[in-house]
Amino acid sequence: MLENISSNKVFGGWHKQYRHRSTVLNCDMRFAIYLPPLANSQSVPVLYWLSGLTCTDENFMQKAGALRIAAELGMALVCPDTSPRGDAVADAEDGAYDLGLGAGYYLNATQAPWSSHYRMYDYVVSELPALIEQHFPVNEQRAIAGHSMGGHGALTIALKNPGRYVSASAFSPICHPLACPWGQKAFTAYLGDDREQWKQYDAVELIKSGAAPLPMKVDQGESDPFLAEQLLPETLIAAAKQMQFDLDYQLHAGYDHSYYFIASFIETHLRFHQQHFQ
Repeated sequence: MLENISSNKVFGGWHKQYRHRSTVLNCDMRFAIYLPPLANSQSVPVLYWLSGLTCTDENFMQKAGALRIAAELGMALVCPDTSPRGDAVADAEDGAYDLGLGAGYYLNATQAPWSSHYRMYDYVVSELPALIEQHFPVNEQRAIAGHSMGGHGALTIALKNPGRYVSASAFSPICHPLACPWGQKAFTAYLGDDREQWKQYDAVELIKSGAAPLPMKVDQGESDPFLAEQLLPETLIAAAKQMQFDLDYQLHAGYDHSYYFIASFIETHLRFHQQHFQ
């Protein structure tokens, strides 16, 4: 059952937040949806946006400037939370921002205590879309995008589910979590020490293993403080070149990791996805 907790008319459509009980995550979850004016008369395609570390549904919906363009294009936007929540949900013992609450990494955890709740992959791929398609005027045309940890999630989910998404895009994604401190910390906790198991949630490894190509766009700020140590876009570019995988990669001088960067180029991403909706 969905509980509507906020509703705001914007650009002729509606931004709404809902709370529901997630069977997959074993807790209550919140998501936001933007329904464009066109949804009043017909079903519309939907873009799923996955946010980064420490974020909720509100960061993208309030800061990205995406709603005006989505209204024009007749595209619904759905933004889930970044992890399970609640008093019973495990968190990092030291309160670290890069593990536990707000840091679900869009995978299915296999290690205790995380495995009882941290199954964000199944939530994003299956449970949430089923809920959206049951209760809202959207069709089965889906695209997926995200930022940072959410960019990692968007790319890996699209690569692991050929045909489910018409396109994928990311801002400043964690491209190769096997090789960066953020990914190594989270994957060790959530998945254990077997690095072979990690590869199923790594965009570089998925492309190198022969994942089916799909339209993919990545934008990166050249002044991003996490660029060299954590994001490693050069590994994604090399894998795409090795496998002749078509990747639209753009590096932007002066831009950082913030929503100022996302707001500057979100229109190009929405129009990129719109080209691939039927």
